[in-house]
Amino acid sequence: MDENEAQALDMLETVTKQMAAAVTRCSRDFRYLWANQTYANWIQRPLNEIIERPILEVLGKDAFEALLPHFKRVLTGNTVRYEQETNFQGIGPRRISAVYTPTFDANGATNGWVAVVLDTTERKRAEETIQESEQRFRLVADTAPVLIWMAGTDKLCTYFNKPWLNFTGRAMESELGNGWAEGVHSEDLRRCMETYTQAFDRRESFQMEYRLRRNDGEYRWIFDVGVPRYSQDQSFAGYIGSCIDVTELKRAEDTLRKSEERFRLAAQAGKMYAYEWDVTTDVLVRSSEYANILGAKEPERFARQEFMDKIHPDDRARFTAAISQLTPDNPTSEVTYRFLSPDGALTWLKNRGRAFFDGEGRMKRVIGMVADVTDYKQAEEAVSGMTRKLVEAQEQERAHIGRELHDNISQRIALLAIELNQFQENNSDLPSEARGHIRALHRMTSDISADVHALSHELHSSTLEYLGLVTGMRSWCKEFGERQKLEIAFQSHNVPELPQEISLCLYRVLQEALQNAAKHSRAKRMEVELAEKAGDIHLIVRDSGQGFDINAPRGNRGLGLTSMQERARLVGGTIVIDSKPMSGTTIHVYVPLQRTPSQPKAVH
Repeated sequence: MDENEAQALDMLETVTKQMAAAVTRCSRDFRYLWANQTYANWIQRPLNEIIERPILEVLGKDAFEALLPHFKRVLTGNTVRYEQETNFQGIGPRRISAVYTPTFDANGATNGWVAVVLDTTERKRAEETIQESEQRFRLVADTAPVLIWMAGTDKLCTYFNKPWLNFTGRAMESELGNGWAEGVHSEDLRRCMETYTQAFDRRESFQMEYRLRRNDGEYRWIFDVGVPRYSQDQSFAGYIGSCIDVTELKRAEDTLRKSEERFRLAAQAGKMYAYEWDVTTDVLVRSSEYANILGAKEPERFARQEFMDKIHPDDRARFTAAISQLTPDNPTSEVTYRFLSPDGALTWLKNRGRAFFDGEGRMKRVIGMVADVTDYKQAEEAVSGMTRKLVEAQEQERAHIGRELHDNISQRIALLAIELNQFQENNSDLPSEARGHIRALHRMTSDISADVHALSHELHSSTLEYLGLVTGMRSWCKEFGERQKLEIAFQSHNVPELPQEISLCLYRVLQEALQNAAKHSRAKRMEVELAEKAGDIHLIVRDSGQGFDINAPRGNRGLGLTSMQERARLVGGTIVIDSKPMSGTTIHVYVPLQRTPSQPKAVH
């Protein structure tokens, strides 16, 4: 080696001393002239066993033969770049990314090359893990019974799941960007895009309904819920949304509306009758129109007990209670009940009455009107049944996704975190930059695992399922408070074992109430109380935040409150909200432990 070449190697050593990359200089007869310590550490051999040794001897036959075509090419004077997996002697198969730069002698002839090598094995494995995770998400999304979409930070859609594509009958390329909007009904498009754009600009969740063209050309009503997505560094990453076809629900609502219209027309056409009850003689007198409702000829005048005998047994107590509550200060009543006609048919009747009293406060007579509300009740039950099915389908899907996240994805992420930690412990001689990168990947993986676990628990609480409502609520309040950095005080009193339907209703209402409070109230402390009182399960959720005007338009609160009220209605319950601006909010949920079907408890 001449003096100039020695000086060049000294300079190369100085330049590469602090580099994370492995660097070598080789001669055209395939020997190492020089290598930095990073390279020696990488191939797990001391420098004195590398320099002046043949490449074949140091790397092994497999590696030498795999890299020989690159060696020959660089010796022609060309810079060579490549990335490939190679089996190295002593360290096994590794994926490397390398750049070979030719070197020249004083006469300009190629006399060797300088190689800069990066081990990309772990990076490639991490990329494959991320890719596998994305594939897993797409598999879950493609098997979900809902339409799922994703959008980037530019408001343009970047992904649609298979059910969406099957629904529209269009290719992914046609739906990407704003292509999906081509399927939105022209009457809904402007409203749909305004809702989407305004929510996007504010980074807020949104809910909307619009008509979307199905693959057979029919426009179907879609209920679309979108929420913002954030990266691990909390930077905005776009939106993700899910949609369900609510056409049948809309039709049921239309049926209900039409039924109400028919009720009004029926009243105008005489499908109601007047009555008078003489309390002294206990005789009822009805107008002749009663036959249009009951469908049979009965006496217009008869004893009240004969009438009571034809009320459905389950409704008699309610009917009697409505009468007994009449007083001079409260002389009016309204009660709905089922009446048994002579032909055995049950007719839903609504009775509105007005009582009259003597000077001593004794009731003398009651007059009123009775209307046939059978069509209305049937339509109401149809909507209730559809709502119940939607709620059940939602809970089934929550449970499915929750279990999938907990049992599969969460476990895989946990395994990845363990492997990253073990890799770090087993490779203590890695450069500091590499160790720092591995630690960062381990933290990111742990954060993802925690988020997936929390999402899994929120979607489907095994604590609620196996340990009951009180334990489930207490556990969720604790977890939610820790995530949101809120103080949530939970207490319970005399709570009996409850049917699953009621437990799930109260649990979901609690989740919705706390999430709304965390988002809107700005309060740092909340109180939750669950107790049995006078035959009711009473849930109270209270915060001391900024409150709101309950008479003002609901805006973003509307659908959340509607969902809570609908869930409570399905179990015969009632929700009462007490709130004023700057005075906090208190939500009362009353669910009767024993109830008559279709009769939620009235709360005053």
